[in-house]
Amino acid sequence: MKAILEFDLGPDSWDRLDFDNAINGTKWKSAIWDLDQWLRRNTKYAPDSMPEEEYKAYEKTRDELHRILNQSNLNLDD
Repeated sequence: MKAILEFDLGPDSWDRLDFDNAINGTKWKSAIWDLDQWLRRNTKYAPDSMPEEEYKAYEKTRDELHRILNQSNLNLDD
């Protein structure tokens, strides 16, 4: 099976942003994965070494990131 995406990249085209988003999808996923792993490290390995309020902020931020990904039908494990 093949899929072909076609974009008009001419000087007056509105497709350039869509093209850039399409070719940078892997970079975006990698950046979000890195953020998720950073949040995970801060909530899994350091809860005793930080104030409870800070720990809860990391936990809440990671939960919200996962909520947004799920709402958008995105999965970091794929």
